[in-house]
Formats: sequence, structure tokens, C-alpha cells
Amino acid sequence: MTLSRRRFLGQGARLGLLPFIPACGESAGGDGGACCTGSVGTFQHGVASGDPLADAVILWTRVTLPDAADSVTAVDVEWRLASDPGMTQLVASGTAQTDAESDYTVKVDAAGLEPGTTYYYDFGAFEVRSRVGRTKTLPSGDASRARLAVASCANYPAGFFNVYAAIAARSDLDLVLHLGDYLYEYANGTFGDGASIDRLPEPDRELVSLDDYRARHAQYKRDSDLQEMHRQHPLLAVWDDHEVSNNGFRDGAGNHQPDSEGDWQDRKQSAMRAYFEWMPIRPSAPGDVQHIYRRFTYGGLFDLLLLDTRYVGRDPRISTSCDRVGIEDSARSLLGADQEAWLFDALTTSKARGASWRLVAQQVMMGQLSDVSKGCVTHPDQWDGYAPSRARFLGLLRDEAIDNVVVLTGDAHSSWAFDLTDNPFDAAAYDAASGQGSLAVEFVAPSVSSPASFVADGESPATHPHLKYIDLVRHGYVLVDVTRERVQAEWYYVSSVLQPGADEALGASFRVLAGQNCLVPAEQATEANEAAAALAP
Repeated sequence: MTLSRRRFLGQGARLGLLPFIPACGESAGGDGGACCTGSVGTFQHGVASGDPLADAVILWTRVTLPDAADSVTAVDVEWRLASDPGMTQLVASGTAQTDAESDYTVKVDAAGLEPGTTYYYDFGAFEVRSRVGRTKTLPSGDASRARLAVASCANYPAGFFNVYAAIAARSDLDLVLHLGDYLYEYANGTFGDGASIDRLPEPDRELVSLDDYRARHAQYKRDSDLQEMHRQHPLLAVWDDHEVSNNGFRDGAGNHQPDSEGDWQDRKQSAMRAYFEWMPIRPSAPGDVQHIYRRFTYGGLFDLLLLDTRYVGRDPRISTSCDRVGIEDSARSLLGADQEAWLFDALTTSKARGASWRLVAQQVMMGQLSDVSKGCVTHPDQWDGYAPSRARFLGLLRDEAIDNVVVLTGDAHSSWAFDLTDNPFDAAAYDAASGQGSLAVEFVAPSVSSPASFVADGESPATHPHLKYIDLVRHGYVLVDVTRERVQAEWYYVSSVLQPGADEALGASFRVLAGQNCLVPAEQATEANEAAAALAP
């Protein structure tokens, strides 16, 4: 592959010649389409879309160079967007260039699109095309319904990504929301042993360098179930700690040893750079890989606020579980001053514009597992360990009369549903039977495959009156169905992650009615949207 060849490809795209690249399943080289996707080939890491707006969406892929192209320093990649799965009704196309600086990942911000519309897309390079992907823009104006799948915590050696396969099969999802721990930084055997199921992590060591993080992202993107989820649905994602290092915060991590693993800021920057390269995310500014909290508007139905409770502003956790001074220190923050101010402004702006709901997507559990007033917490990594941050958040909702707030959470490798109130252990301030005193609700998603690691300390509705549902073992996702009148959450579980399979079963359903700010059991599951566009072929 010579420079003149690349110039020909770039000129061919401008002249409309590249659509004649063979479709996936064909190849000028006679390889029967191996270059499309799978374990080998040009597009072996699949396609993805994300960060949709009403008029734009990010399209993503990665190009693997053929052996004959070792000297290539840049590659022109054609992209196409169509209104039909057969890619015959093109609405946009262009050429993007990639090189080793971005690890040959490709990210296109396709703009000028229609709101609330399903599109199909693909890429072309080296005389082959990728598989066709499917995406959807956000609505504008008066939206009446949305369906989201919420997932978190996918540990490659701990099990198969059957949860992603189940999500991919749902044709009527408008979005997939990933709340972090998209990958894990560990070597095999540290938190899951993939030897018996042929899922050893690559590289098989703890990730530290940019090359390490890129290689782990590449392995995840070769997983067929993860690929299919990305191919069928647009993704909104935020990181948790393991995308960098376990129990991370602004200035370090519990799993980072400077004497053997180098400078923390260098490691964090490398991990975040790889994340932005390999994920379909729109940066807040060119080259900014550390700012990930952002807002999306789903017409008049809801505002979706994605937070970073890990790396932008989190102070170190308290030194001991009974560090009362640390627990009550208002100067300690989970979000940092800038993000907290942004969040409060976004919530008040959402109310002022008349959005029906406010969805706050974040990483660690907000509902109280400990009575913080007693001076000890059992899980200091969660909002319990940053009680003043939670108090300010709930105080804003109360003082500004901001109703219809739903917190969506990952991290815990287990399923929970909470009423959110200042002190749920005070019967004078919160009535569990009526929900009086509740200011918002929280739905916690189970893990995709990460082992159940939550150590229960007697949590039950009997001891924790604001806790409405708990499952500490099963793997799955939460389906969130939003209308003007209510938000309903449904926990779906797969039967196993130790062998491939996409079967699922409904575990529980809860809803919050508009204006009530508390949970009640749902009598039945929500109905699918029969008008949803066809999945990508």
C-alpha cells in the first residue's frame, strides 16, 4: 500500500468511486469476506455509534492493516450513512483519515441528520466494507417515550458477555447506557480466571502503559457479543474506576503503586486516551480526554446527565470506616466543585425548560447502606463516604422543588432499587409505606459478567426501609422505559455467564410516577415498541 494508493482512495471517495468496494462477505482478494469482521481482517473490531444528538451522531470503527501495508502511515477510510439497512438510500458519506497516532481508530461526527431517526452506516478500506451498523438520533420537541438498556461491569475472564447479546437482540431500544467498568485492568486470576473458558485477558498483566490499555480495548472489541451490541444500538458511556485502576480517584488509586507502576497522572492520561480512542464518544474539546461528564436532551421527555464520580474531582476515601471527621468533612467532594456546579445548574435548567424527567447516570451507589449519623460507614467508596456531597445534591432537589429525578447507577455487581431521602433511618423524616419524604429514586444495574463481590451487611427492606429491591448474585441489565407519566425499571437476568447464550428472564419491575418521587412495584412489564426500525442485517 503506497502513498499514491492512499491518494487514489481519497480521490475515489470524493468522486464517488468507493461505494464499489465489495460488500461485507466479498473481497477483491478472494478471502470470502474475512476482512469484514471477526478474529481477523480489516474491521475485526466491529463498528459502533454513540453520543447521539438530535442532528448528529458519532460513528466509530478501527482499521487493522494488512500485512502488505506495514509501511502505511495513514489510511483513508470511507464512511456511509443510509436510511435503509441495505445501504441503498445514502443520506451522507465522506472520508476520514486515521494513523498510528490514534491507534488506527476512526471517529466520525456525522452531522446534518434528522431528529428521532434510525440510520444505518458502514465503513470501507483496503477494498472491503465493514458490516452494517444501526444507530438513532435523539428526538427534538415533543417526545412521548424512550427505552434504554443500562449496563455496567464487564470482566472478560469472569464470563461470557451474554448480557450484551441479550441487549443487542432488543430492536426497540433507543439507547444503551454504560455506567462504567467497560473493561478491567487486571491480569488473569486477580478478579476472575478465564483459563477454563478460554478467556484470558490480553495482555495478561496489569495495564499500565498506553499500549497496554489499547491492547485490552482491542480484545474487548473483538468479542462478538460486545460487537453486536455496539452494532445495533447507539451508546452513551461513562467510565468508572477499572478503565484506569481499581478504587481510583483524582490523584491516585488503591491499585496504583508509584514505585513500580510509574507516575499516576501519566497512567491515568494513557488510560483515558485509549478510552477516547476506542469508544464512540464526542470529546468536549479536541484532545480533551479527561472531561467526560456531559448532558443529553431527549426532546421534552428528559434530560440525561452523565457524571464522573471517579477521576475529575473525587477526593481520597476516608482512612477508616469510622472516620467521623472525614465522613462529615464538607470540604471533601465526590464530584469536585466544577462538576457539582455544572450538575446543579443542569438540574435547575432542566426544570425551567419543562422537561418531564431528569435522569442522572453515575457510577457508585447513592442510597444509604449505613446510618451516617452514627459515624461509621460500611462502604466508604460510595456516596456514604462522601455524605456532604449527597446532602448538597438532595438539598438542591428539596430547596428548588425539583421533582422527577431518577438516579441510574452501576459498580456494585448487584441489583438495587432505592427511595432517596436525607435520612431513611429516621421515621419522622421518611415514611417507607407512603414514600413521603423521598426526593428521588435510584436504580442500580447488575454486572455484565463481573463476579458478585458485594459483601452484604444485613441490608434488607426490614433494616433499610428505603430499599425496595435487592439481588446480589445474578448478571443482567436494567431496561428503563420512560413516558411523561412514569419511569419503569425492569431487571433482566441471563441464566449463566460461564457458557455462551442470550436467554434472559425478568427478575423485578418497579416504577416511579410523575410528581411522586418514590418507588412502587410495577404490576407487569412494559410492552415493546412494535414500531421500532429493523435491526441491522
